[in-house]
Amino acid sequence: MTFTTIKTALALLALLTIGGTACAQSAAPVAGQPLSVRPAAQSTAAVLAPMLGATRAGKRIVAVGDFGIVLLSDDDGKSFRQAAGVPVSTTLTAVSFADDKHGWAVGHWGVILHSEDGGENWKIQRSDTGEDRPLFSVHFFDAREGIAVGLWSLVLKTRDGGKSWEALTMPAPPEGGRGDRNLFRIFASPQGSLFVAAERGAVLRSDDRGQSWRYLNTGYNGSFWAGIALADGTLAVAGLRGTLYRSSDDGRTWQNVPTGSKSSLTDLVAVGNKLIGVGLDGVQIESSDRGASFAWTQRDDRLSMTAAVAAGSDGLVRFSKRGVVKPGPTHN
Repeated sequence: MTFTTIKTALALLALLTIGGTACAQSAAPVAGQPLSVRPAAQSTAAVLAPMLGATRAGKRIVAVGDFGIVLLSDDDGKSFRQAAGVPVSTTLTAVSFADDKHGWAVGHWGVILHSEDGGENWKIQRSDTGEDRPLFSVHFFDAREGIAVGLWSLVLKTRDGGKSWEALTMPAPPEGGRGDRNLFRIFASPQGSLFVAAERGAVLRSDDRGQSWRYLNTGYNGSFWAGIALADGTLAVAGLRGTLYRSSDDGRTWQNVPTGSKSSLTDLVAVGNKLIGVGLDGVQIESSDRGASFAWTQRDDRLSMTAAVAAGSDGLVRFSKRGVVKPGPTHN
């Protein structure tokens, strides 16, 4: 697999799985030039852009995706508008907010953006135009301390709100070799531990806010693209071909839970007392028993979904390769 294939397949997970090439490519920066010379263009069709990550900033929903587009909603997803100022047009893959004002978005070319106004405007904190080593996920504990992870075990940590970033070295896996797993999703448990869903069935854990890591044995060999820790501490990771593994003992042991679908899962979200997953081919899975069992539905249009975020007490806003997902007919 070539480097180009790797970076495209990993940063635009759902877009390539349905066949063909990615539906959009962001312009690459010129080596030595800052990414800020290519700001995201304002577009009336921004809500149709491929979106890859979403979160909440207080009551606001913030989603990020291709072309550096950032979408904002202040009515629980009923309507979206484009952020006023994003200094890059490269693909953004994930976003995290520490509170309703302070947020960070990450993406291609190792870019890290920061917002102090709830996602309206963004500034570059980091980029690396010498090598397109994408960041895939980011988590902030508070407005000063955070972790970003990405391609080939790239792990960056900040203790000053992103003014500086320290590269951390990941340990070698238990079977030997280099610590170069692709790290897809970072998430935190209510107890404060950090977890990363990764390729080759790996889940990594840190109990010191990301400074050191160890591998957990799930018994799986495929890639995990999504992960979540529920309020009671239950852990779930999901990915290729509808695979989902669950741990009810803080990650010591893992069980494969049938989801009823062979379509790859791209995101997991807690909505009220339910655990919901979205994925390719319009598939959505739902559990009312903290991930011990699932029912599934599929959109009639088979629109591949890439991210989701809870809305209100029991709602869900979904995103896809064609932007914000509108309600549509489904079947079992």
